[in-house]
Amino acid sequence: MSQNTWLKQISNRNYLSPVGFKFTLSEYPKVDFFSNSSQIPGINLGVAVQSNYLKDIPIPGDKISYDDLSFEFYVDENLQNYLQVHNWIRGLGYPNSVSEFQELLNSDEFNPGVQDANFGQSDGSLILYNSNYNSIAQINFKGLFPTSLSTLDFNAKSQDINFLTANVTFKYTLYDIVVN
Repeated sequence: MSQNTWLKQISNRNYLSPVGFKFTLSEYPKVDFFSNSSQIPGINLGVAVQSNYLKDIPIPGDKISYDDLSFEFYVDENLQNYLQVHNWIRGLGYPNSVSEFQELLNSDEFNPGVQDANFGQSDGSLILYNSNYNSIAQINFKGLFPTSLSTLDFNAKSQDINFLTANVTFKYTLYDIVVN
């Protein structure tokens, strides 16, 4: 084996731990502390087809699509983090009246400004940690906005206390992976 082959090998053979992460939203800091499950969404490249009389030939396309970003978080006792996401969705969808959008606009919790072309969106980051809990990479999401928030299931018959969690799903423009 040549010396050059050894240089191409992975230098750190430790596996990435699934428990070393933190999710943050720039406009909603109350949500990040309680996150307990997340993922790096999939990325897909479209395919074009070049016609051929024997067999169609797939070639790389020019459009990328991203899977949705979903994460699970523990709901705090006062529902603050749950209500932040809930009110964000309501403000964007204004189900009762247009004034709900105006309330989101004037909210102290979310106020990027009316002139912002990406109003109602927030940037976010998924920070990954190694086995020593040192930051190794950051996935930066641009233009996040929630599209769904799960139910909260209460059950008085439960034998053990399982704290409530909620799932939230986001659409976004793109993400970049920055390795430290």
